[in-house]
Amino acid sequence: MLQNIGIPGLILILVIALIIFGPSKLPEIGRAFGSTLKEFKKATNDLVNGDSEEKKNTEDGNKLQAIEKNPSKTGS
Repeated sequence: MLQNIGIPGLILILVIALIIFGPSKLPEIGRAFGSTLKEFKKATNDLVNGDSEEKKNTEDGNKLQAIEKNPSKTGS
């Protein structure tokens, strides 16, 4: 859907936004949109990396539990 907008479509959208919001509000809206997009990307990356990190911690914990259950007989 967004792939078919093209340059003329973007120019039309910007002109309509300029008419509706005016030149003073347009930079504020752009900044708000940019910061929202940045936070969304950060949250998405945190979810993706958090899941893999959580899985890694779980695997490490399982290995540690296996080692604790089967102590080696060295030392005596």
